[in-house]
Amino acid sequence: MTVIVRDFRPGDAEAVTRVRRASMPFEVTTPTSVLFGVETANPAKKYRLLVAEKDGELIGTAHAGIAYDAAEPGQSYVTPHVHPEHRGQGAGGLLLRVAEEHLAAEGATQVYAWVLDGPENLAFAKKRGYAPTRPAHFQCLDLANGVLPELPAPPAGVELRTAADFEADPRPLFEADAEATSDEPGDISMQFEDYDDWVAHTWNDPLLDRQLTTVVLAGGEVAAFTAALTDGSTRYLSGMTGTMRAHRGRGYAKLAKTDSLRRARLAGYTHAFTSNDADNGPMLAINRWFGYEICATEVRHVRALG
Repeated sequence: MTVIVRDFRPGDAEAVTRVRRASMPFEVTTPTSVLFGVETANPAKKYRLLVAEKDGELIGTAHAGIAYDAAEPGQSYVTPHVHPEHRGQGAGGLLLRVAEEHLAAEGATQVYAWVLDGPENLAFAKKRGYAPTRPAHFQCLDLANGVLPELPAPPAGVELRTAADFEADPRPLFEADAEATSDEPGDISMQFEDYDDWVAHTWNDPLLDRQLTTVVLAGGEVAAFTAALTDGSTRYLSGMTGTMRAHRGRGYAKLAKTDSLRRARLAGYTHAFTSNDADNGPMLAINRWFGYEICATEVRHVRALG
C-alpha cells in the first residue's frame, strides 16, 4: 500500500498517457509524444520524468526540468499529475518533493508549476510554499457539431500555406515562432535563439501536425500562423497562434485559425482545445468568436528553492 516514486521507463508511456489524459483532459498526449519528450530532451534541461506507483500501478507522474533557454538563470518548472481516482494518497506530495530536490541539486533557485483551479489543489500548492502568479483558461470547442465561420477570401497579396510547405527550410517558421513567443505573457523571459534546438523539439514534435498548421503569407513573408497539435485520431490542440508585429490588426490570426479548424474537422477531428492567459484579451475574444468555451482554469505558481 506504499506509494513509491521512480524515474520513467520506456514501458511506462501508455500508463503515463492514461494519467495525463485523466487529470488533464484538455491537453493532447500520446505515448509517442511522452517517449519523444524523454528521449530528445536537451541535456541542459536536466529533464526528469518521474512516476508514482502504488501496488505496482502507475497512479501519478511529474515532469521537471531547468528552463535552460530563460534569460535569467536558475529558473525551473515542475508539474505533477495524479490520476483523479488516486488523489489524497500522498503521490502528489512525494512527486513534488523528489522533483524539487532534483531541481535544487541542478542549481535551480525558483520553480514554477501549473495548478488546476479548485480549493483542494490551491491548498495543496499553498501548503508546500507555492504562491500564485497568474491564471490561464483552457477552452474547448465541439469541432464535430459546432458552427465554424466561413473561410473568407484572403486579401490581395495574402495566401494560405501549411507548415508542410516549409519542410525543405522551416527557418521562416522558427523566426515567426520566436517573435510570437517573445510577446506572449509569461513568468519566464525566454531567449528564443537556438534554431537547431527548435527543430529538434518543436518542428520534430510528433504531435505537430504540419498539414493542419496554417501559415499566412503576406507579400511572400510569414505574417501569421497557428500551430496544430493532434493525437492522430480525434483531438486537436492549438499549440500557438501568433501574428508578426508588422502585420497585426489585419485579421490574420482569425484567418489562420479558421482555415486550420475547418480542415481539422474535414480530417475527422471532433474535439478542439486551446489555452490562453486570463489577461490575453485579444486571443480570448478570437476564441469566443469561434465558439470556444472556458472549460477549466489553471493558476501559475512559483516557489523559491534553496
